[in-house]
Amino acid sequence: MSLSATHSSGDFAKVPAALDATLPDRLLHADVVGNTHVGDRDFSQERRHQVNVVDLPSKVISMTVGGLEPGQSTRKHRHNYETLIYVLEGEGKSVIGEREVAWKRGDAFYVPVWAWHQHINLSPQHKATYLACENAPHLQNLGVALREEA
Repeated sequence: MSLSATHSSGDFAKVPAALDATLPDRLLHADVVGNTHVGDRDFSQERRHQVNVVDLPSKVISMTVGGLEPGQSTRKHRHNYETLIYVLEGEGKSVIGEREVAWKRGDAFYVPVWAWHQHINLSPQHKATYLACENAPHLQNLGVALREEA
């Protein structure tokens, strides 16, 4: 992985005293779940559950909309970025380390750095959908983001 940073430690004295708000060309990703790209389908197949990546120019945080079909679970995995998950619909549990966290619509939960975890839809009839926010882009921009599948 290569870093695209344009500054080094020698630029420390060049830090400006004021910010300039520069608006990127894109501020909207319309119809995130309904307008699935090929990349989302490939990523979902690799992860073995629905994952729709919110494609916006954030350099520090990411957002995805995930879905688990009735009785489906994610693969056990871990990563060195933090995750906050808000449950939009459904109910299930997540195994985080040695702990089980039961969740349902309206709940939010935390997945800490490098903890093995897996998400499980406990309903035999209803889909579970969640919104995940992570600091992965920040670590990717530093060249240190890691993810491991069990």
